[in-house]
Amino acid sequence: MKKYVWSVITCVLLFSCQEKKQSVTKESAKEAQTKEFPFFVPTEKPNRPLSAAVARNYDAYEALRPEQTELYSQFKYTKLKGFDYNEGDGTITRRDPSKVIFENGKYYVWYTGRKSPVKPVGMSRAKEATDVIPSADWDLSDIWYATSKDGFTWEEQGIAVPRPPKPQPGWRSVTTTDILKWKGKFYLYFQAFEEASGLRGDFCPVSVAWADSPDGPWHHTGKIVLPNGPEGSWDQYSIHDPYPLVHNGKIYMYYKGDFDKRPELKPSKIRMQGLAIAEDPLGPFVKHPLNPVINSGHETTLFPFRKGVAAIVQRDGQEHNTIQYAEDWVNFKIAAITELLPVAAGPYVPDAFTDTKYGKGITWGISHFINANGNWNHTVLTRFDCDLSLDVHDDEMKKHYYTYPQDFYYKKHGLSKSQRKRIESRIKK
Repeated sequence: MKKYVWSVITCVLLFSCQEKKQSVTKESAKEAQTKEFPFFVPTEKPNRPLSAAVARNYDAYEALRPEQTELYSQFKYTKLKGFDYNEGDGTITRRDPSKVIFENGKYYVWYTGRKSPVKPVGMSRAKEATDVIPSADWDLSDIWYATSKDGFTWEEQGIAVPRPPKPQPGWRSVTTTDILKWKGKFYLYFQAFEEASGLRGDFCPVSVAWADSPDGPWHHTGKIVLPNGPEGSWDQYSIHDPYPLVHNGKIYMYYKGDFDKRPELKPSKIRMQGLAIAEDPLGPFVKHPLNPVINSGHETTLFPFRKGVAAIVQRDGQEHNTIQYAEDWVNFKIAAITELLPVAAGPYVPDAFTDTKYGKGITWGISHFINANGNWNHTVLTRFDCDLSLDVHDDEMKKHYYTYPQDFYYKKHGLSKSQRKRIESRIKK
């Protein structure tokens, strides 16, 4: 009988405690729902209902504020000295710079260089292109290089890799190069065109040249080292912007593909980034099974950062104007959103080839301006500076937005004639 009484009492007490606990829990939840979000934002994710946007601040980013994020930066630009562009008439172009490296007490950069008697006719008129008349700004180009003591004033050294004789890959144009240093030798990877851009699109694979010194002489292998994909694949036509880094004792080659071309859409195609890995600079390169690994971006610009790799993703795609990060070098996530990112950036990456286990980031590099002075046939090299480095903290680089003069909005972003006509036709009289 006593056991029965104690059992009843125990059940009553347990039920009472549980009911009280549930009451406290409900009350706490109710209090959390009615309590205002605090004025000073908690550094840890608060235990309260949050909107999807506020929860994302804690779940998707390493810090609550952009300026507290190591991979957030604005970008500053400086006009380079030492380059002549023939008054911007379109007969000379310098574009698509490589990474900058430091050797022999000076900086080196390689780039697409064209010096033609006439300006390009345009890709839409590619059938008019000849051996001396370029179709596009990068048609009939060679790989040039320049050196500098300070990164601001440069001395052009001439052609590093010329177009090889026909029918070798690149006989029409060699462009958009990037540099690799591997076991004491230097390798330049580049787009190797065998037709004028615009005849079918902008189709090309990747070839490579090598040298014992950054000053050459360069030996063109005459071989395709990173081929186009099979028919129906995302990279079946374009393998652009080869960009090598060293990781885990291997060469990680990131590259861009143009695909999904649909004339009814503007723009008619999309661009994403892929990855191919090799144990030797001359290949074979094995494309990653998860390609494409970055879903946006017009060019490839990456650098080792902490345990992983960071990417500047500018122009084109759902995630343009972002800095992204992948600790495993494959699965990228947005780390920061910013403005005026450098186009075709070739940063100075001190640990690009050291197989670092903890990358320190970048602070400057060379990029280009297309449509310089309003001329689509005129592209110039420029210097960019930023704070995407663990060794630097520059408050000026961490501001949140730029301001623009009124003319920027009215002249550059005003309504077109057809837009104005459409709007006026809908105005009720």
